[in-house]
Amino acid sequence: MGVVFVTVSNLFGILPAQITRNALDVVVGNIDAVKLFEGTGIRSMLLKNLSFTIFLFGCILILMAILKGVFMFLMRQTIIVMSRLVEYDQKNEIYHQYQSLGFEFYSKENTGDLMNRISEDVGRVRMYVGPAVMYTINLVVMFTLIIWSMVNVNARLALWVLLPIPIITFIVYKVQDHISKRSELVQEKLSEISVFIQEVFSGIRVVKSFSRETYFQSDYDKRSEEYKDVSMHLVKVNALFMPSMLLLVGLSTIITIYAGSMEVLNGRLTIGNIAEFVIYVNMLTWPVASMGWVISIVQRASASQRRIDEFLDKKPNVKSGQTSVNKEEMSVRFNHVSVTYPNSNIKALQDVSFEVKAGQSIGVIGKTGAGKSTLVQLLLRFIDPDTGTLGINNTDLRDLNLREYREQIGSVPQDVFLFSDSIANNISFGLKTDFTKDDVRWAAQQAVIDENIQQFPEGYETIVGERGITLSGGQKQRVSIARAIIKRPAMLIFDDCLSAVDTVTEERILNNLRTLMQGKTTFLISHRISTVKSASHIIVLENGRISEEGTHESLIQKKGIYYEMYQSQNPDADNG
Repeated sequence: MGVVFVTVSNLFGILPAQITRNALDVVVGNIDAVKLFEGTGIRSMLLKNLSFTIFLFGCILILMAILKGVFMFLMRQTIIVMSRLVEYDQKNEIYHQYQSLGFEFYSKENTGDLMNRISEDVGRVRMYVGPAVMYTINLVVMFTLIIWSMVNVNARLALWVLLPIPIITFIVYKVQDHISKRSELVQEKLSEISVFIQEVFSGIRVVKSFSRETYFQSDYDKRSEEYKDVSMHLVKVNALFMPSMLLLVGLSTIITIYAGSMEVLNGRLTIGNIAEFVIYVNMLTWPVASMGWVISIVQRASASQRRIDEFLDKKPNVKSGQTSVNKEEMSVRFNHVSVTYPNSNIKALQDVSFEVKAGQSIGVIGKTGAGKSTLVQLLLRFIDPDTGTLGINNTDLRDLNLREYREQIGSVPQDVFLFSDSIANNISFGLKTDFTKDDVRWAAQQAVIDENIQQFPEGYETIVGERGITLSGGQKQRVSIARAIIKRPAMLIFDDCLSAVDTVTEERILNNLRTLMQGKTTFLISHRISTVKSASHIIVLENGRISEEGTHESLIQKKGIYYEMYQSQNPDADNG
């Protein structure tokens, strides 16, 4: 339909040129007649008829302009709207792919590149399937119609008129190529500035605490200067482009008038034909000039589409199974599990085996790098074990429906992330059903954060800022705990989530959690003895292996690694 509307629109664009030709020829012929009947009554009648004829031609031209405008509107409504729908589909497809890819993919990619795929790359493809296609179709149709009309009038003049067109196209292509490269450089510099500013804003506390404002100001000035230089160069090229195009159009018009005049003198053309050809030249020049821009769009769109295709071809390293999950209780069994990270060849876990019965709590303790975080990634199935199996209710975790499984887990990560939203919405984030303010407050009370929230002017509607920057480390951890327990899940995972909390508050939270943990499979993962000592069973990780396991009392009596950690954290404690 877009092609049909382009063709019809161009027909109503060409017809005015032919109407103008006829109008001029009629006017010139009538002027000669008026002069011939000078001083007679016929002269006034001829002038009256001429005025009516000019008015009629004017009305026809207005009608042609309206019809051309209507079909141009329909043309854009089909082709441009289609490109927007393609953009919509492609963005949704890419976002769906983002959601399906696993932890391993995101550990390798940077945020800027991920954002560019769904914004910059998709935008370039839209420009190709929309404006570029539209202008190309428009040029082909218009070129065909105009050359056909020109040749029908005078083939020799048509040849003279078309001579500058290839030169204009070549010059425009070279200039547009230069503009395109400069635009890429400007965009690159702007992207660098944006990333720089975002990083400084995110780390503003560190910048100020180390008194590095002057350094970053100097760095920003340097980047800003580079951006200004490349932008000014682009502005100069753009400033020269338009006058150059007007000059070339003017030269083409002069050639048309000169060669047409020769044909008029030889009796092969009329003055109206010259006006018709001038209109044709102006109609052709800009579509031809746009080809350089179109070619540049096609080149960039091709590169962007390749990037999109490569991304969409990526397969998630973790795929969901089909087996439904028991939503009431969960038992966990690690059977000779080993994990090696492929990029670094670090053996995070080696031959780890233990079992947690449904409703039981287990403490996992170890020094930095012992493998605690890897254990959490396995439980959340961000990664799969290289060897061994991880069973949930006697079913391999790989066979379980991943979405259903994760919905039954309340996880508090070590690195807390809060959305730039209200505290209430952050706490209720994991809920799919409607919730009440009482639900949110109950969860906050269990996490011992309700008192702090009540002191805020906006209470639970307080906006916490990007990544929860307006809250302290301990407050963020407690909001994250509330977010996990409000789901009332079958399994709870607390990954070193009390490290920023004082010992008194930690004890209050743990006392509340002991009640909440009843009947729920719970993992208490920490480097602090105080967090894990109340667990039903404790395992001690060292260099990715289980070096000790048992209850708090039995591990103290062994006087091994656990005992040494206990002594270092409680220097005044006795032997048990």
